[in-house]
Amino acid sequence: MAASSSRDVIIGIDAGTSVIKAVAFTLAGQQLGDVALPNAYSTAAGGHVEQDMARTWTDTVAALRGLANAVPDLAARVAAIAVTGQGDGTWLIDDDGRPVAPALLWLDSRSGRLVEEIRAGERNAPLYRRTGSGLSACQQGPQLAWLQAHVPDTIARASTAFHCKDWLYFLLTGERATDPSEATFSCGDFRKRGFDAESARLIGIADLTRLFPQVVDGAATTHPLSAAAAIETGLTEGVPVCLGYVDVICNALGAGLYDPAPDVGCTIIGSTGMHMRLVPGADAVTLNGEATGYTMPFPVPGHYAQMQSNMAATLNIDWMLDLARDVLAAEGVTRSRADLIRRLDDQVLQARPGEVLFHPFISDAGERGPFVSHEASAQFFGLRSRHRFGDLLRGVMEGLAFAARDCYAAMGSLPRDVRITGGASRSRALGTILGAALDCNVRICSRGEAGAAGVAMIAAVTIDAYPDMTACAEHWVSPHLSAPQPPDAALAKRYAAMFPAYLDARLASRPVWTQLAALRAGGDHV
Repeated sequence: MAASSSRDVIIGIDAGTSVIKAVAFTLAGQQLGDVALPNAYSTAAGGHVEQDMARTWTDTVAALRGLANAVPDLAARVAAIAVTGQGDGTWLIDDDGRPVAPALLWLDSRSGRLVEEIRAGERNAPLYRRTGSGLSACQQGPQLAWLQAHVPDTIARASTAFHCKDWLYFLLTGERATDPSEATFSCGDFRKRGFDAESARLIGIADLTRLFPQVVDGAATTHPLSAAAAIETGLTEGVPVCLGYVDVICNALGAGLYDPAPDVGCTIIGSTGMHMRLVPGADAVTLNGEATGYTMPFPVPGHYAQMQSNMAATLNIDWMLDLARDVLAAEGVTRSRADLIRRLDDQVLQARPGEVLFHPFISDAGERGPFVSHEASAQFFGLRSRHRFGDLLRGVMEGLAFAARDCYAAMGSLPRDVRITGGASRSRALGTILGAALDCNVRICSRGEAGAAGVAMIAAVTIDAYPDMTACAEHWVSPHLSAPQPPDAALAKRYAAMFPAYLDARLASRPVWTQLAALRAGGDHV
């Protein structure tokens, strides 16, 4: 690590959908302090989900000023500021840098019908080959197409299309830019690590490429904090500001996805499940027949992250716990999810493995990875009268592990070593089951603010605090990873025999999901 002067702090900003965080780290990766402020978004009929752009900036400024109160002499110590944030969405500004409308978030689904038309037609395959990412309503390309068709006046007033972190970077530096990861999957070519005119044509927005900003790789370039931003934030004018990659890339980097060793994966187990593989070049990217998942440039030269995300992870566990709470409440007993979770691992580990099969498609939105089905629903298979609550709980966790295996298989071979982060990573049972289902070593990441840490790591390398990301990860990531937990051989053999049944059942269930969806909608034709 390079010698440091009094400038010994990097600030990582992580602007999420509902929370904006500012976190201070030493150059060695030690967390000094953090401030988190709630953000807010609004919903309206027709799939509209929007966020006030001015408030997002105001909250970011407040978080930075709060961090200065938490970390002594922060302004004098800052070596760099790095910013990441929620992915997808559309944040439009005019020539003067003012928002022309509220931001469309990744949750916004108004372009859903347009996406379905493209996915069902002949444009989808060539588009997928260019972007390496499955088209969805959350992405900026389809959202721009919807805006052009339905509110052309908004598009006419716009001069630049940002994502969340790009908007904050603009206000911090005055630069209109986005990063290689979001440019690629929004409307790009992953091999070129940037925007692509042919992808824009296939989406139907060939005449809107004027809105795309320059692509700035924060792994190689910074811009100085502007005088106006310095006054607002209380930080020092001219401090290098790093435009990070999208939040999921930064989370993966902070949780240990980057490793010079081959076959490393990273799984984030939260409300949704995100599964990532690191590949050493564009030629190593594995595209799948369902045209799903994401391919994103990684902040290490030549590297890419491939991702598949199943829609519901811990939501399935929450559903099971809520069933138990309802039964208890009917008998006058009040218990929280937290109360029940304390006993969850023991119940699951005491149950016999592989007694029942579960599809964890509990989300009202259906499934998106490694297949797309808005009608997909959760289901148990193999129930007998002997099965009890613990068997079902174990079945749910096994279903989550099989969903992870399904996602990794769509990206190539199964990883040798998987790093786990997210709320459910603390579950001993889930770690054991996941490792056996993937037949790989499992390492738990204990880093609390992996996204902010990941974007700060990009800045640390860019300002030459480290010679490369390998050296940076040794200080920032390795101390937060548990020792590798090898898979249970007998359990891995059992799950390898079960997984084909999981796949066969999901493939056979499609017509059933369709019929049930029609019945729920009140349709006569099933």
